[in-house]
Amino acid sequence: MDTKAHRKLMLIFHFLCLFLQNNFSLGSDTISANQSLSGFSTIVSAGGVFVLGLFSPGNTKKYYLGIWYQIDPSRTVVWVANREKPVSFYSELRISDGNLVLSDSEIPIWSTNVNSTTSTSVQAVLLDSGNLVLNDGSNPSKLLWQSFDHPTHTLPPGSKIGYNKVTKTHQRLTSWKNSEDPSPGPFTLQLQVSDNSFVLLWNRSRQYWTSGAWNGSIFSLVPEMRHDYIFDFRFVENENESYFTYSLKNTSTITSWFVLDVSGQIMQQNFLASNGWNLFWCLPRQQCEVYAFCGMYGSCNETSLPFCRCLTGFEPKSQSDWDLEDYSGGCSRRTNLQCGNNSLVNVEKDKFREMPSMSLPENKQSLRVGSTAECESSCLSNCSCTAYAYDDNWCSIWTGDLLNMRQLGAGDKNGSTLYVRLAASEFPNNPPRNRKLYTLLFGILAPAVVTSGIACYVYHLRRKKVANKRGTKKNTQGNKVISMIESERHITDFILSGQFREEENKVINVPFVVLETILVATDNFSEANILGRGGFGPVYK
Repeated sequence: MDTKAHRKLMLIFHFLCLFLQNNFSLGSDTISANQSLSGFSTIVSAGGVFVLGLFSPGNTKKYYLGIWYQIDPSRTVVWVANREKPVSFYSELRISDGNLVLSDSEIPIWSTNVNSTTSTSVQAVLLDSGNLVLNDGSNPSKLLWQSFDHPTHTLPPGSKIGYNKVTKTHQRLTSWKNSEDPSPGPFTLQLQVSDNSFVLLWNRSRQYWTSGAWNGSIFSLVPEMRHDYIFDFRFVENENESYFTYSLKNTSTITSWFVLDVSGQIMQQNFLASNGWNLFWCLPRQQCEVYAFCGMYGSCNETSLPFCRCLTGFEPKSQSDWDLEDYSGGCSRRTNLQCGNNSLVNVEKDKFREMPSMSLPENKQSLRVGSTAECESSCLSNCSCTAYAYDDNWCSIWTGDLLNMRQLGAGDKNGSTLYVRLAASEFPNNPPRNRKLYTLLFGILAPAVVTSGIACYVYHLRRKKVANKRGTKKNTQGNKVISMIESERHITDFILSGQFREEENKVINVPFVVLETILVATDNFSEANILGRGGFGPVYK
C-alpha cells in the first residue's frame, strides 16, 4: 500500500474515532516501545487529570504536541513540546533509540534528546501532576528525562522554576507569540540569582518588573501571595540549584496555575467548569507597565481598548498579528521621510506632529538650546532624529525607532509633549509641491471653463429666443387665415340656412363671390395685399 493511500485510511480511521468519542485514548498513561501516538489519539494520566496529544491552536492547521487538563474542553495547554516546529496531522510520537521522538513524514521534529541507553524497556509516562517523564520500565524511579525540567509558558502546581548551579542554566517561562502561535514570544520570567527574586524581561534583556526578594514566606513585592488559602509556597536553595515551587492545599476542589500570558503579565488563573479559566491576579498590574508592549512606534493607553494604537502617520506592520493581540511587531511609516531619501524629488521637508501628555521614550540625547525652534532645527538637521521634546531650555532628541511610549491622561503631571517626525504629506494643511501645482493649474483652468460655459449658455438662450419669435409669427399668420376661413364659412352657412330671405337680398347691393375666387385674388390672404382694417376684419385689394 502506498503512502498516500495509507494516510487516507488513517484519516478515515481517526475521524471515526472522533465521532465515537471526543478523545481516542491508548487506554493507559504510557507510551511503550511498541506503541505510538498520532492524530486524535491521546494518553491520559492515571488519575484522569491530564491529557497528552496533538492540538491545533485557534483556526490554524498546524499541530503541536501538548499537555492539557482533561476537565478543560477548550484544551488550554500547560506544556508544548515542539513550540517552534509545528507538524501535520499525520505526525507520530513513539519511542525510538531510547528517546521519545515526534516525527512528521518519518523526519524527526522533536526529541527528548537524552543519551542513548541500551535498555529496551524505555517508556514515556504522563503523571497526574502534568509531568511527562521518560524512564526505564524495569526501574521506573530512574528518570531519564522530564517535562518539568523544560517549562514552556505555564507553572502548574508541583513544577518548579529556578537556576541550576551545576549546568549554570535557567529554567524560564516564555510567553507565546500570540493566541494561535506557541512559538516563543518576547517576554520571559526567570530567577535573578543575586537576590533570589524573579524578574520579567523583554527580549531577555530589558527588565520591566521584579517580584522582590524572597523573605522566607513570599516575594516582598507580591503581596497577593499572602492569601495562601489556596497554595503552599516554597523556595529551595542548595548547592546544586535554587528554585521556586508551590502546591495546592486542596487538589480535589481547585484547579489553578500560573501562566506567563502573551500580554507579558504573569497571571494566576483558576478553572471553573461554568466558564473556564478566570483571572485571579496579574503582575504587573497595569498592561502599559509591560515594556514595549505595543512595539515600535506604538502607543499604549491604559484607558482604551485595545490598549495599543499606532502613532499618527504609522500603521501596523502586520494587521493579522494585531488582530490576534500580538503587537510586538509594532508599526511602520505610511510615508517615507524626505530627509536622507534621495529617491524623493521636489518634496517638502519633514515636519513634526505634536503629541501632548506622553511618557517619553528611553535612550534620549540631551542638548542645551535656547528655544523650541532651535530644538526642532537640531532634530530636523539630523536625518536619524525621529522625535524631540523641549523643556526649560533643554532639548531631548531620539534617534532610531521609538519604543515604550504611553499615552497619559490630560491632567497627568508625568506627561510631556513629544514631537514626532513625519513626512510633510502626512499634514493635510501642508500639501506637497505637486499638490500645489495641481492647485495652480486648477486656478488657471477653472475660470476659463466657467467663462466658456456661461458663453455657451447665453448663446443657447439667444438662439431659443429667436426661434420662439419666428414660431410666434408663423402661428399668428396661420391663426388669421383660419379665422377668415371660419368667418366665410359662417356667412355661407347663414345664407344656406334660409334665414336670409329673398326680400332682404334685394335691399343689399353687395355681390356674392365664391371663396376660391377671393383666395386667388388676395393671394391666400397675404398681408402684402391688406389695405387696412375694419370692424369685420382686414380689407384686401
